[in-house]
Amino acid sequence: MENKKKKRMILFRILTVLALIAIAGVMFIIGRGHTVYFDSKAVTYEGTTVEAPYKIEVYVKGERVAKLYEGERGMAGWMGQNFNMELEITAEKGGDSVRQAVSMTLPYNMDGIILNIPALLKGLPEQAYLSEFIPAAVEEEATEEVITDEFGITDEPGGGAEEPAP
Repeated sequence: MENKKKKRMILFRILTVLALIAIAGVMFIIGRGHTVYFDSKAVTYEGTTVEAPYKIEVYVKGERVAKLYEGERGMAGWMGQNFNMELEITAEKGGDSVRQAVSMTLPYNMDGIILNIPALLKGLPEQAYLSEFIPAAVEEEATEEVITDEFGITDEPGGGAEEPAP
């Protein structure tokens, strides 16, 4: 009788661990967050130059997240791997706009993804329109430490001490 209880307890523990692993796998796939940046810049790829249109409006989940003129960048947050957006493209100032739906699978290994919209619309390969966003390192300025003793004499790094004026 006691042997049956031990086997049953071990079976429940194994099933619980397997269920947790399955939940973690599903959450990894559907719950992965990305920041997607949209570029509206001219691009040259293997001798092909693609110019940016006058204006591109980017809609994600029905909400406008970016209004891009040539050379500008916008962004949106997205959960999951299957990314959907709608673009409203105006080729020239005062011209008519065209709406186009775009669906794509985002890479698992990138958090910040840059999409070059003109290259994407032209049908260039993924290497031409998709890249990883890598923030530039910010250099902090070195501050010099000034030490003042109880007599009002300051000692600056790299030099001698000087006395205050009477």
